[in-house]
Amino acid sequence: MAATLMVSVSGVRGIVGDSLTPTVALEFAQAYGRILGGGPVVLARDTRHGGPMLEAAALAGLLAAGCRVTRLGVAMTPTVGFAIRTGGYRGGVSITASHNPVEWNGLKFFDDLGVAPDPARARELANLRATAARTCTTAPVPPPTDDTGAGDRHAAAVRTAIEVDLRPLRGTRVVLDSINGAGCAVTPELLRALGLEIIHLNGEPTGQFGHRPEPVRENLTQLCEAVRRHGAAIGCAQDPDADRLAFVDEHGEYIGEEYTLALSVWSVLSRRPGPVAVNLSTSRMVDDVAARFGVRVFRTPVGEAHVARTMLAERCVIGGEGNGGVIDPRICYVRDSLSAMSLVLQLMAATGRRLSELVADIPPYVQVKQKFEAPRERIDAAVAAVTRAFADHRPNTADGVRVDLPEGWLHVRASNTEPIVRIIAEAQTESAAETLVARAKVAAGL
Repeated sequence: MAATLMVSVSGVRGIVGDSLTPTVALEFAQAYGRILGGGPVVLARDTRHGGPMLEAAALAGLLAAGCRVTRLGVAMTPTVGFAIRTGGYRGGVSITASHNPVEWNGLKFFDDLGVAPDPARARELANLRATAARTCTTAPVPPPTDDTGAGDRHAAAVRTAIEVDLRPLRGTRVVLDSINGAGCAVTPELLRALGLEIIHLNGEPTGQFGHRPEPVRENLTQLCEAVRRHGAAIGCAQDPDADRLAFVDEHGEYIGEEYTLALSVWSVLSRRPGPVAVNLSTSRMVDDVAARFGVRVFRTPVGEAHVARTMLAERCVIGGEGNGGVIDPRICYVRDSLSAMSLVLQLMAATGRRLSELVADIPPYVQVKQKFEAPRERIDAAVAAVTRAFADHRPNTADGVRVDLPEGWLHVRASNTEPIVRIIAEAQTESAAETLVARAKVAAGL
């Protein structure tokens, strides 16, 4: 399939030098600067290939829109949200493609709350850039300034938010895999400050990823082996912009990204019960945990912008997405691997239990995920066909189509970040989940 520029609530993503060029970055940054009305904004990047080039192009676009730009340099995506929220900025741009393969990069946009734009603003951005409705300011614009301390302030805020005595974990050995991404500098220092012993894999911010970027089982064999070899209590895997996190237990077993959020929800609700927000593709484990504390779970379309805005509207105490993304509203309204680590460590300290024991206390489910490359019109047709096939089961069409059945659920939708259709099914057994996927594929004609 030819390279495609993806434009959604998750920002803009494309293949560097193909669908994503400096011109494209400049145009989108300039358009977003106009939407913000100029004013103070932040600009950051992760360690990906092409990052400095695209950062320079985005800087030119923001300045052309009359923005006063503060550069954060290499920074985690949650750090950008934190900096905006605490620094009184009008918005910001981060050069990142999160978990996408190494040849990708992108631009992620934030509003004055440090939240990704809602769908209406995302469409406005695309239209403004597509129609070339841009002008270059003629007013004096100050040169950009630099703020290299945002990551340290972000980590300090996570430490301040800790509610549990972590002394029982002092000296605990942790293996951290930062995949040579934006989390390399701040994350190990945070964990050391908590009294932990750190073994750091892929800890240089080179952008030469030590394995494929997405923190899923097949990409984390090095981390699993290191946990076993060093006798560590836990392994933590970040993605390149450090907004997602996956855990490995003390046996060196990958426990799945869905557990990152479920354990974090458990940690928070055990101290501060309140509403929770997650997306439609997130495991029912969160519902089971929430039921223990008698709180409501709000379901949203996929994309942290949707989850964050529901958290704001419903005053949720915790939220996120089942891809390893945890949003602690006390820190920022962005998925944050630092918050996820802190919350799970607090749960371990408070209960005195090992990670595998905590995982065993959550009713297990099995998810089966498949994806297929397809043009958008083909994806839309597939979603419509599945909706018709399961019309008797009250399908939820807020984002593609989700169908809840007695034996489990399935979700068919277009990706926000890649030109693919995703099919996710969850049930208590792998065979039951595979059967749901098969039914969806037949209905969709895939």
